[in-house]
Amino acid sequence: MPVKKSAVKALKQSKKRNARNVARKNQIKNLKKKLETAIKDNKKEDAIKLLTQMYKILDKAAQKKTIHKNTAARRKARITKRVNKLK
Repeated sequence: MPVKKSAVKALKQSKKRNARNVARKNQIKNLKKKLETAIKDNKKEDAIKLLTQMYKILDKAAQKKTIHKNTAARRKARITKRVNKLK
């Protein structure tokens, strides 16, 4: 356990940030699963709605530095490519 006051505060901040980052990453994972099932079931309208949500969440995560901006861009590009292949 930290002894100094500043170390205690740093630990609290670290735990808070970690919880926030984990929540954001879980949100991304859950939405990705929903998108995957929509693509698998060939539901283009649902996939497009979910895609806009996915963009928003990935951009926010990149902005808050939960994930790297290039990672967000790569994920958006790959999932968009799959949605665009739907008929």
